[in-house]
Amino acid sequence: MGNVATASHQASGHGSRLLFVLALLAAPCALARAAGGTPADVAAMVDAGQFQAAGAAIGRALAAPGLASADRQALLFQRERMHRIALDFTLDADALKARIRQQIPDLRDEEFRRWDAHGLLEHMVIDGRTLYFKRDASNLFRLSDEAAMRRAHPAPFDDDPMGALNDYHRKVRHAALKEQRSSVEPHRVRITQTLTVDADAVPAGQVVRAWIPYPKPLPGQQEDIRYVASEPARHELAPADAPQRTAYFEKTAQAGKPTAFSVTYELTLDAQYHVIDPANVVPAKITPELAPYVAERPPHVVFTEQMRLFSRQVVGDETNPYRIAQKLFAAVDEIPWAGAREYSTIPNISDYALHAGHADCGQQTLLLITLLRMNGIPARWQSGAIFAPGGYDDIHDWGQLYLAPYGWVPMDVTFGRLRPGAHPKPGDDALEWFYLGGLDAWRVAFNSDFGQPLVPAKRHFRSDTVDSQRGEVEWSGGNLYYDQWHYGFTWTPVGAPATTTTQGSAHR
Repeated sequence: MGNVATASHQASGHGSRLLFVLALLAAPCALARAAGGTPADVAAMVDAGQFQAAGAAIGRALAAPGLASADRQALLFQRERMHRIALDFTLDADALKARIRQQIPDLRDEEFRRWDAHGLLEHMVIDGRTLYFKRDASNLFRLSDEAAMRRAHPAPFDDDPMGALNDYHRKVRHAALKEQRSSVEPHRVRITQTLTVDADAVPAGQVVRAWIPYPKPLPGQQEDIRYVASEPARHELAPADAPQRTAYFEKTAQAGKPTAFSVTYELTLDAQYHVIDPANVVPAKITPELAPYVAERPPHVVFTEQMRLFSRQVVGDETNPYRIAQKLFAAVDEIPWAGAREYSTIPNISDYALHAGHADCGQQTLLLITLLRMNGIPARWQSGAIFAPGGYDDIHDWGQLYLAPYGWVPMDVTFGRLRPGAHPKPGDDALEWFYLGGLDAWRVAFNSDFGQPLVPAKRHFRSDTVDSQRGEVEWSGGNLYYDQWHYGFTWTPVGAPATTTTQGSAHR
């Protein structure tokens, strides 16, 4: 989630860690072993690309008497999941080659086959037809140095400036050391978020229900949140402690007109920098409050045998929790960032990130959370959006880990390790691990957990079953998926004239 990648990710290509993941840990595709109609059978068919068989099995199961309500909903979601997968995997080989040739005009078929064989072009075989992910062309140039060098007009990726070591990180560390505080450099911003449903996506006269993500109070990170205005004015804010906080609205659709929602608020954001001495870190005492954060949580945090193997390969015989965290952070950081398919279509996101050869911010974060928990280090989720200087805005995911005696500290494995540049300054070596215990103040958090219900609850399927960053929309006829609406952000530093605006479709 979020179009964020560091320079190290761009340069890593298909590196040694990825080859290890792909070659030693690659799992065979799940195959449907029976033509049964249980939700598990159908999910296996969908994962295997057997959409016609899955559709037929769903139809038979839904028509059978005595079907449990939970099973009915699970089967209906598998039908919806096939629709969502079809929206992500839209290109045959010729269409993908045509897109790649926009940047590599003399692309050779042999090159395409070789890149495909090395797992650089994500695809699914759906009912015997090989279909490629709609973002494969752009992802290819992030995943392959060879492909990137073949571009007729190479250009840098538009990645967040906070992903490379700069004077801001130095300023945060200096302030933390000088003030003997972990939260420093506060600034106040005004943010407007919009959600606009396409004209006639909902029949005229029907009520559209919309949830727009809204910030949570987080001491030392974001505070003094003040609602300013909204459209419509009538709204419902979820409780401050809601794990996925939103502002909820209702509006009646009008024929031929988009249905627009917005919310404006102000808040104060703090940077964080924790001075961590590895010698002082001890294993955390797992209290009832910490116990959930070292536990598995299916379907996306599961201690599989392949996850355990990867952990042993990375951690070795290290016992210090902070050193273990550093090793795991560095290993996940080696997985290149790439644009992601929709989370609701992936059965186990941490397992996907381990095997796919690439991952976006939320996938990397869930993988790191799983590995940390497996090693007895409490870890939890945060997500929201980034509003960085220089005109960069996007949705983003990161997390926190618990280190005794320091408590909860931030982690952002997507920004990863900040390597000193060609002209390092004093203290730059200490900043390599800035994002393992520190955080910039150019982000707002909406969520403190993943896969949690909204307030008020949705009546229909969620568009994102894991996160809440773009919003959710429904009406009495069902959920509105991302192809039927778009979202946007506008932010303004309070007391300063500069303004940045981002508009985008609801797709990642």
